[in-house]
Amino acid sequence: MKPRLLIVTMVLVIVALCLAILGETRRAVEVGGDRSSAAMATSTPAGMAYLPIVVDPPEPRPSATPGPGNHVPPFSHVFTIMLENTSYEQIIGNISSAPYMNSLAQQYGVATNYYGTTHPSLPNYISLIGGDTFGIHNNCTNCFVNAPNLVDQLESAGKSWKAYMEDMPSPCFVGDSGRLYRQKHNPFIYFDNIRLNPARCGKIVPFAQFDTDLRANALPNYVWITPNMCHSIHDCPLKDGDAWLQTWVTKILASPAWQQNGVLFITFDEGRPSDNRGCCQYADGGRILTLVISPLGKSAYQSPVAYDHYSLLRTVEAAWGLPALGKAGCACSPLMDDFFIAAPAQSRP
Repeated sequence: MKPRLLIVTMVLVIVALCLAILGETRRAVEVGGDRSSAAMATSTPAGMAYLPIVVDPPEPRPSATPGPGNHVPPFSHVFTIMLENTSYEQIIGNISSAPYMNSLAQQYGVATNYYGTTHPSLPNYISLIGGDTFGIHNNCTNCFVNAPNLVDQLESAGKSWKAYMEDMPSPCFVGDSGRLYRQKHNPFIYFDNIRLNPARCGKIVPFAQFDTDLRANALPNYVWITPNMCHSIHDCPLKDGDAWLQTWVTKILASPAWQQNGVLFITFDEGRPSDNRGCCQYADGGRILTLVISPLGKSAYQSPVAYDHYSLLRTVEAAWGLPALGKAGCACSPLMDDFFIAAPAQSRP
């Protein structure tokens, strides 16, 4: 080959390669919005493509102010699953350790700017059903509370409830048990008017009862689930909690209780101990993943609104026409109503 022809050929090859690289870059930007988000797109071994999920919190994003009215649907059933001590960034995009949670984030609602109340565990749990931490700032076992709570509201509205605690040895058990059950992850037992009322306390039950109630289609309107110290990701790797969720969330989503206008909230008590990020005036427990899963919810929706546990409590209360407890009633605790489509054509309770 003549030298001049060889040079021309090499130049053409180089130009072709540059054009190919440029094309791939443009496609990545079109999918993810920018090169950093495009780099987050990951494929599972089965070949399912994961679209980019917001990892960095929106900036600036102050505490949101709730809009007028109540656009939260009147759910038939509310499920809440509380997990442990894991930040948003440890899960989203971590396909190898949390494939199931990432798949849920692809299909349902993700609160990308949601924060725990504080550190450590217990005050986060208390705030989700009491609307306050009541001055609790550690994982005490005898710091009982004499105050109104979500159970009072549910019963006054004629709503049934039950709290399912994995590896709790017996209903209404007070204290810790073995390696896997810790009282600090059971907020119901801390309220005097629940713990000291046999009828109410008997509704705090071992998690084994959940499968029985699920199979019998006998779930209460409000379902709280606390996994054990391993499955909550407190003492075991993320992949163990993710596998546990896949087992039980799959069953919940197959149930009439969820399919007939129910909602499942999956959240965490707090972020990593070193994470003091917060929002909404009362929350500084770190940024955490919260999933909103409902047949009445928007598909593949990512909310940038600043939310915390008081917002979640307020949303449950609003669904059933209940007054907001404590800090859930603050203008700084917005309803999570952007996750939902129009409410069904039926009267609100």
